[in-house]
Amino acid sequence: MIDMLSLLPEPNQDRFDSRHRLVLAASQRAKHLMQGAPHAGPVRFTKETTQALEEVLQGWIKFLTGKEARQALKEAKKGRKGELERAVAVESAEDAREIKKELSVYVDDSPKAAELDSEE
Repeated sequence: MIDMLSLLPEPNQDRFDSRHRLVLAASQRAKHLMQGAPHAGPVRFTKETTQALEEVLQGWIKFLTGKEARQALKEAKKGRKGELERAVAVESAEDAREIKKELSVYVDDSPKAAELDSEE
């Protein structure tokens, strides 16, 4: 089996310590491209996976490793968690107002209604 890293252009051999890291970086970039991210360079291929692989191999895409990557991942999770909590809070408040409005048609909790019920 041919060592695939030996097929890479000379400057890029230092960037990838294993084929696994190359695959991870290219797959993450392909995911971004499929979600609509702009291209980092001229597009020569039609498939996003091939475009992503070329961008990573050419060095157009920067990626983090080690402690920097773990720290960036933690910060991204915190940001997504905060956004999710805010979205849920807004949605819950809107749902509560809507439910209260719908129930007001069926349930009259005004003081007059309570007096009428006690007289019966």
